[in-house]
Amino acid sequence: LNSACEALLSLASPGSLVISPYYRSAPMGDVEQPDYVNAVAGFHTRLPPIELLDALQHIENQQGRLRALRWGPRTLDLDLLLYDDQHIDIPRLVVPHYGMRERSFVLVPLSDIAPELILPDNTPLSSLINKSLKAELVLAQASTVK
Repeated sequence: LNSACEALLSLASPGSLVISPYYRSAPMGDVEQPDYVNAVAGFHTRLPPIELLDALQHIENQQGRLRALRWGPRTLDLDLLLYDDQHIDIPRLVVPHYGMRERSFVLVPLSDIAPELILPDNTPLSSLINKSLKAELVLAQASTVK
C-alpha cells in the first residue's frame, strides 16, 4: 500500500496528494482470504477520468495484480471513487463508485481526508458516517507517504 501511495505521486499535481490512515477490514464476498488494508487518497490531476483509470490499473499491474476471481484475493485494488462532482457511467467506469455509500472501508477513510465533502448528489459525506460504521474498522499501520 505504501508503494501504491508513492506511485500516486506521479499522477497528482504537486502538493495535492492526501492519504487517509490505513484501516483493516474483512474482505467482501464469499472467498476465504485474509483481511484487507484500506485507505483513501485524494489529489488533483490533469488526467481525464478514463486516463486516470488506466494509470491506476497500470499501478495495480506493476505491483502484481491478477484479476482471476471477483472479490478474490488481490495484492492491490485501486478504485476511482469520485472525480470532482462528475457523474460518469460508461462501460469501464462508473463515478461516483457504485458501492461506496455502503462500504465503511471507503466512507470512514474518505471522511478522514475530506470531512466536509459533499457528494455529487448533494449528500454530505458526514450524513453517511455513524459510530457503528466506524466500529467496523480497525486502524492498521499508519501510512508513511506525505
